[in-house]
Amino acid sequence: MRTPAIRTVLTGLALATATAVADSDEPPVLVALNAELARSMEILGERPEPPYFLSYEVTEQDSAAASASFGTLTYSYQRRSRFLDVDLRVGDYDLDNSRPIRNARRPRRTFTRVPIEDDVDAIRSVLWNRTDATYKQALQQLTRVRTDIEVKVDAEDQSADFSREKAQSSVDRPARLAVDLPDWEAKVRRYTAPFGAYGEIYRASASLTGSTETRWFVNSEGAAIQTSEVRYRLSISATTKADDGMTLPRYESFSSFTPDGLPDDETVLATVERMIADLNALRDAPVVEPYTGPAILSGRASGVFFHEILGHRVEGHRQKRVDEGQTFKKKIDEQILPAGFTVSFDPTRRTLRDIDLVGAYAYDNQGVPAQRVDVVQDGVFKNFLMSRTPIEGFSNSNGHGRKQTGYQVVARQSNLIVEVDNPLTREELKARLMSLLEEQDKPFGLLFEDIQGGVTTTGRFMPNAFNVQPILVYRIYPDGREELVRGVDLIGTPLTTLSRVTAADDQIAVFNGICGAESGGVPVAAASPAVLVSQIEVQKKSKSQERAPILPAPFDETPVHTDGEEAAE
Repeated sequence: MRTPAIRTVLTGLALATATAVADSDEPPVLVALNAELARSMEILGERPEPPYFLSYEVTEQDSAAASASFGTLTYSYQRRSRFLDVDLRVGDYDLDNSRPIRNARRPRRTFTRVPIEDDVDAIRSVLWNRTDATYKQALQQLTRVRTDIEVKVDAEDQSADFSREKAQSSVDRPARLAVDLPDWEAKVRRYTAPFGAYGEIYRASASLTGSTETRWFVNSEGAAIQTSEVRYRLSISATTKADDGMTLPRYESFSSFTPDGLPDDETVLATVERMIADLNALRDAPVVEPYTGPAILSGRASGVFFHEILGHRVEGHRQKRVDEGQTFKKKIDEQILPAGFTVSFDPTRRTLRDIDLVGAYAYDNQGVPAQRVDVVQDGVFKNFLMSRTPIEGFSNSNGHGRKQTGYQVVARQSNLIVEVDNPLTREELKARLMSLLEEQDKPFGLLFEDIQGGVTTTGRFMPNAFNVQPILVYRIYPDGREELVRGVDLIGTPLTTLSRVTAADDQIAVFNGICGAESGGVPVAAASPAVLVSQIEVQKKSKSQERAPILPAPFDETPVHTDGEEAAE
């Protein structure tokens, strides 16, 4: 009989709190989050196993996009959505329901939509329903965690499950998306039209996208944060096929925090012409056989290289999970790169050499301020990227708890920046490669000029390796001659490959992209100079067994005169 009375009183208190907050200048979404947070913690606090922590995060995406292929529009839209993420923990900071069950599958992504109108009561109704379900799931999970501890060997890492952090309060002004869809549609048509003149280019597209992400975050420790960020991106891709069936892609992309930061039409069309020339050349390029030897990785290629072989392996939670390889767990204060190399992750840095870095943010997805983290200093390994999941020797977050909406937070990369004391010039770096060719008696070295991305495995269940996927590769001969080649992927294992990095040049380049991992896709950047690796390994790239199209492209059949002008009908 006591429970209904308490619930009535507490509901009244929560509504009074909401009314008081509503009279202030606090954004309506924060009003709803704070009111329901207070009510949930009060009522659930009377339960036998109360939550010790609760956080709400609402993420709003206001996005627009236009895409075209071969000069014609394929889609165009503008839309807005909101989603809720709830982190509810029972137990205590040392042991709670978030502890992974050993050998169990990781949680799937969940979606909880929130009204896009600022109706406090409507938003609170979603929060109430999701909180109730999450609390029940948390109780069941805590029981499984305690059972796992009882029936399995002691965990290697005995650190706590959750760290104590100072509550933050910050309300940014909402950012606005600047969209002129008819203009965007005209641009992507214009950018893809030149591909239509080439019947051997089978796919070609351009997409222009813009997105404003506004996040509201509150937790039971007192945090109340509103952040808002706009990003614009132009992506162009085209694909051809060699006679042996190998698919040959070419990609270009540009990212900016403002629409004016994207290149003008003249620059983009010049990029398209360069892509077309590269695709035509790639079809006739020779295939490289599996090879080991010295190589230069351009700045963009090096950025992806460090992202894959170092970045994912310094994410803190991987040092705690028993199914992870834990490559660098015992490497603190060990030399892993040449003296003079520094590798940092800095989400507070928004630009580098006038290029916007898309891995920038003010607060991570746990409300912790973004921080620069020097992972490698003067070649010596020093630090991990940390969320609020502690590991041995690292008890607090450094602002790298990140996720995509619907996933659980883990430690993730941000803006990876490689810096080198006393770098070489590009010519000096190439001369070093020539010397290595002579020392190793190799007929050629390789230059990885551009890259499409990469993949890596960090677990113990299969070889701990990486695969960086280049799209423009050159053979460099002892006389300095360069020859375009195709058909290879850069592969290897992390510790061996890092030990063979020898030098870098003074030309830093930036790779902006989306990194996918167990907490979803998050924006990241990788900035690096070109590096020389004394020995790399390449393997043959997978290829299709299908021949090129038998039918010619329909736009490639118009008869022409020998002087190049179209024949009259």
